[in-house]
Amino acid sequence: MAKKVRKKELGKGIRALLSNIDSEVKEDPQKVVQELASSVALIRLDKIEVNPYQPRKDFDQVALEELVASLKIHGLIQPITVRRLNEHSYQLISGERRWRASQLAGLTEVPAYVRIANDQEMLEMALVENIQRQELNPFEVAVTYQRLIDECDLTHEALAVRVGKNRSVVSNYIRFLKLPPVMQEALKKRQISFSHARELAGIEDPSFQIALFKNIVQNDLSVKATVDLIKAHSDTSIKPAPKTTSLPDEYRAVEDNLRSYLGAKVALKYKGKGKGQIVIPFGSVNDLNRLLELIEED
Repeated sequence: MAKKVRKKELGKGIRALLSNIDSEVKEDPQKVVQELASSVALIRLDKIEVNPYQPRKDFDQVALEELVASLKIHGLIQPITVRRLNEHSYQLISGERRWRASQLAGLTEVPAYVRIANDQEMLEMALVENIQRQELNPFEVAVTYQRLIDECDLTHEALAVRVGKNRSVVSNYIRFLKLPPVMQEALKKRQISFSHARELAGIEDPSFQIALFKNIVQNDLSVKATVDLIKAHSDTSIKPAPKTTSLPDEYRAVEDNLRSYLGAKVALKYKGKGKGQIVIPFGSVNDLNRLLELIEED
C-alpha cells in the first residue's frame, strides 16, 4: 500500500508559517511565497470552498468513482492548490475533481499547496527556481510543471521556455500524472526512472501496462529491455491482414469485359467457392446515370 501524506512529512515550518502568515507576508512576501511553493500543508476539507468562478461544472462520474476507489487505498498523492482567504478558510484554485473525490472517499483533510493573494509573478519565479535548484524526483517535477500550467496560465510551449527544456520533455513529464497511483508512487520513490515512466505512459493496454510495471520493479529491467518487451507486445497485438484470394483467369476476363463495356474501372472481387462481388465506381451523377443506362439496355 502506498504511503499517505502524514503531518510529519510537511515542509519544515509550514504550520508555523500559516499561523503567522499575515505578519510574515508584510515582512517578506517573496520569502513566504518561496516557502509555500515548495511546501505541502494538510488542510481540513471543511475549510476549503469551491471557487465560484471555476468554469468546470461537469465531472465524469465513472472517472470520479475510480478516483474515489484509488484514494481509499493510496490517499491523495497529488496535492490540490488553494488560496488562503483567512485563518479559517481557503478557496480552491485547482484540483476540484480530487477535492470532490476526497470528500466522497471520506477523507477529512488533504495535502495542499497554499497560495496568498496577488502572488502570481512571485509564484512563477519560485516554482521555476525550485525546479532548477532542488533535487526533485520526476513525479515532483511533473506536479510542479502542472502547477505552472494551471496556476500561472502557461502553455506547454511557454512552460518549456521558462524551464529551459524541449516541449516534448515537458509533455512527457505531464503524462506521468495520468499514470496509475502505484506507478506515480514508484516514480516518486525513484523505484522506476524517468525513461521507464515515459515508456509506461505510452502504453494504452492497462493490463499490459501494470504487468510490465511489476516486471520492471521485480526484475530491475533496463530501459532497453522494457522497450523490447513493449515492441514484442505491439507486434503480437497487430492483427494479420486478411488473406486475399487471387482472381482466377476466367474471372479476370469477365472484369476486363465489364471495364471495356462500361468504360469504368470495374473491380471484380473473388472470395472463393464461387462467391465475390462487383464494384463499379462513378465520378458524378451524370456518370452514374450513364452506367445505369448501359446496365439496363437489353
